Amino acid sequence: MYENLRSAMEKYSDPRTTNWFMMSSPLPTVAMSLTYICVVKIIAPRMMGNRKPYDAKGIQLCYNIIHLSINLYLFHEACVNGWLTGYNYRCQPVDFSMTGTPLRIARGCYIYYLSKFTDFFETITFILLKRFDMVNLYHVAHHSIMPFSVWWGVKFLAGGHSTFFGFINTGFHCMIYIYFILVTVFPQTKKFFFWWKTCYPWMQIIQFGVIFLHAMQLLWKNDCNYPMAFVYFIAAHAVLFYVLVNAKMRMDAKINNFKKIDNGRSKMFENRHSEGIFNKSSNGVRKRNISDH
Repeated sequence: MYENLRSAMEKYSDPRTTNWFMMSSPLPTVAMSLTYICVVKIIAPRMMGNRKPYDAKGIQLCYNIIHLSINLYLFHEACVNGWLTGYNYRCQPVDFSMTGTPLRIARGCYIYYLSKFTDFFETITFILLKRFDMVNLYHVAHHSIMPFSVWWGVKFLAGGHSTFFGFINTGFHCMIYIYFILVTVFPQTKKFFFWWKTCYPWMQIIQFGVIFLHAMQLLWKNDCNYPMAFVYFIAAHAVLFYVLVNAKMRMDAKINNFKKIDNGRSKMFENRHSEGIFNKSSNGVRKRNISDH
């Protein structure tokens, strides 16, 4: 059975990427994703348990600059080699040519795949800062699923209709990293981005919605005979990430409500304390405040 599966994978794999590093089997990718989950959910939190937060802002800034550069490059490649220069938004087949633009697109897809592993370091910086609230279900699920998901695209269809996902995603990430860099280098700019925390989840939902609709339009008309398995694959991911983001938004709303209630109670006790539950009389004997009755 294993040999049949392996031979089928070799038969239908993209000839441009089949011999590239980590493209022969999905198992190394799965192993790295599982290792990531174990490290960020079990090992690293325990190691940081009794330690003070590290000053990892410099590391975080370097990470954001590097990933901004990677995503700017990938977004540029997606624009000049396809989605702004001739790709059909309605239905785009894959060109398996070994030279020219098709090969350049395949390399872009491969770099995008590799960048999903460097995303792991973002979680590490959160743990070093002891921002365990940032290492939530959506964050870990997104980072652990993406390498495995992108592997299949690079292995079989490094180009064409499915690259719209990467085109939108890298453009979206460029905005995110620019924001992070600005507020880190120039903290005073935070007041100009007061809307970011509110709009960011909705921007994610819009991103997934656009990707879902672009993929599912092939259900009505598939002029380019694009493999429908990958259409369902991409659409399923968009739905999954939408559900996770929505769940995170609901949880954040509950936490904010609890914080408001706690703050209200704290202010009430502070006010009662400042007014004085007991007042001292001139002879030093405590009298109950009339307001207590």
